[in-house]
Amino acid sequence: MTESRSEIDRIDVATEVDLAMMERAIELADRAAALDEVPVGAVVYRDGTIIAEAFNNRHAARDPTGHAELLAISRAGRALGDWRLNDCSLAVTLEPCPMCAGALVNARMGRLIYGISDPKAGACRTLYQIPTDPRLNHEVTIIAGVLADRCVALLREFFEERREINRQRRGAERQPTESRRIS
Repeated sequence: MTESRSEIDRIDVATEVDLAMMERAIELADRAAALDEVPVGAVVYRDGTIIAEAFNNRHAARDPTGHAELLAISRAGRALGDWRLNDCSLAVTLEPCPMCAGALVNARMGRLIYGISDPKAGACRTLYQIPTDPRLNHEVTIIAGVLADRCVALLREFFEERREINRQRRGAERQPTESRRIS
């Protein structure tokens, strides 16, 4: 099957619904941060209706797969009674990692909308291009940079707070302790 020139040149842009769903993902990311989780939120939706949503919970659940994207995808499959989510979109605040990008392909997700790129683990456009790799059995349409300023501010604030807490802890550990004589 050959693509027409207009399909090749098509540039996907975020719709008003996509923006609203990213707003919701940002709210969920705020909830994650309040629980001392890395602030990532994800929403699976179809035709403007939220099917499932989640935020990171790796620490609380003690689960390395507790990524917002995986949780939302899993919940969406259960809610719809089908593992195929090809008519759904996922809005997430941070570019998915290899594990989550693979889940997008395996779930046959129709579209991915994300806020900011992840230079350390991004597997959609930054380090890898898993969802658009033509060698795989499904390709996901990607729209990147949606509400990026707000998404980066969330992560920056979270990690600045964590660095300050760690500096304070290190400083407290270096404080000399009062010596006591035991008679």
